[in-house]
Amino acid sequence: MLIGYARVSKFEQNLDLQTDALKSLGIEKISGATKNRPELDKMLEQFRQGDELYVWRLDRLGRSLKHIIEMVLSLC
Repeated sequence: MLIGYARVSKFEQNLDLQTDALKSLGIEKISGATKNRPELDKMLEQFRQGDELYVWRLDRLGRSLKHIIEMVLSLC
């Protein structure tokens, strides 16, 4: 399954820009998150071998490089 993840960290950032870009790739499922990121946790729980995760930019996936690397390694 193709899974997209989008999040905004500032009020002025636009979630629609991210979700539109993901939809144009044919993403089947898009999760979003706010400060507490419950949607990220939900997406990670549902992620299965063979699934593909797409993000608009890597910084949307995590708040630090360390967190992004840990998350990517956990999905492999």
